[in-house]
Amino acid sequence: MAYVWRRIRVVVDAIERLVGGLGTAVLALGALLWALIVAVACLAGVGLLAAPGALRAVRAVADRERARLSRRGTPIPAPGPVPLGLRAAVRDPFVRRDLGWVTLHAITGLLSGLVGLALPLYALQDITFPLWYRLVPPEDGAPGMGWWRIESLSEAFVVGLVGLGWLAAAVGFSPALARVQEWPGRWLLPPPPGVDLSLRVAALTATRAAALDAHAVELRRIERSLHDGTQNRLVAVNVLLGAARRAVRRNPERADEILGQAQDAAEQALGELRTVVRGILPPVLDDRGLAGALAGLAGSCAVPCRLEVDVAVRCAASVEATAYFVVAEGLTNVVRHSGASQVDVTVRREQGRLLVTVRDDGHGDADEARGSGLTGIRRRVEAYDGRMTLTSPPGGPTRMHVELPCGS
Repeated sequence: MAYVWRRIRVVVDAIERLVGGLGTAVLALGALLWALIVAVACLAGVGLLAAPGALRAVRAVADRERARLSRRGTPIPAPGPVPLGLRAAVRDPFVRRDLGWVTLHAITGLLSGLVGLALPLYALQDITFPLWYRLVPPEDGAPGMGWWRIESLSEAFVVGLVGLGWLAAAVGFSPALARVQEWPGRWLLPPPPGVDLSLRVAALTATRAAALDAHAVELRRIERSLHDGTQNRLVAVNVLLGAARRAVRRNPERADEILGQAQDAAEQALGELRTVVRGILPPVLDDRGLAGALAGLAGSCAVPCRLEVDVAVRCAASVEATAYFVVAEGLTNVVRHSGASQVDVTVRREQGRLLVTVRDDGHGDADEARGSGLTGIRRRVEAYDGRMTLTSPPGGPTRMHVELPCGS
């Protein structure tokens, strides 16, 4: 049964990829036609002014495909704006790769997307045909087969069997079609090897700075928690013990009362120390694993929370701690700011990456610029070379998706 559900999830994911790829293929076809029109006009000497705009249109479509592919695999960095000047743009390796991609994707992406969508639609149409075949005049025949006259329920069931064949084809070929559709982008849209290294160095420099900032913020948080909470409790314990020592001979009953207060203060200090330690690396991760730790967060959330964890093996402790922090901070934001009635948390491991998604049905319009802990989440995620994507239109829903590398 678990295999069946995994297979269904793979097929649904492939269809989603095909739909997204079909959208960028339509855009690529439009950009390609516009680029061809401008190129022909340039031969006549009247299209030179429109050439930079055509190249920018191609770059915009290519960047959409880069973003789409980055959400479901190895991130593909965007090269930035098209160089100024037609000669510089034509010599730019990214522009040439974008033009090659837009040509291939306009053909292969469109065909694979149409076939990938047609298979499940044909399957649904034929499988359900016995339920509505009487609404179709017999002379119109079976759906998609006008020469096949359908006059009885048994013949309609035969059409339903054909639909099962379409369904088997959709299950078997949809993932392959999605890979074929994505192949031009995976091949042409990443930077050339030398450029890729320089971009990677720049990205690592930025994430290193973010990691240092996040580390400094975390140290300040720990120092503030120890100074404002635990240190004050320990000072109180010391003062109370001194008072009890002085009162032991003069008023033993008063000394006993003071010692009780000192014990309460010591217990509060221990509780605050445990809280600080949990903020550094929650012990529950070692005791119960990531799934158990997240189940505790979901169970204590003030908003009803549905949790789905599909992580077969343990990840590195730092990765699990980051995932735990992301979910904890995400649920805190939902409770404080979203006005949601339901929140869904999904954690799964896929292709060497840990994927964490927190989605709520609140009023949306979440903005990192307004605080709410989102900037801290992004910095902590990027410090581990991960990525965070936030989608929160006004009116909701809000979806935070985080990808963390965790090995293959």
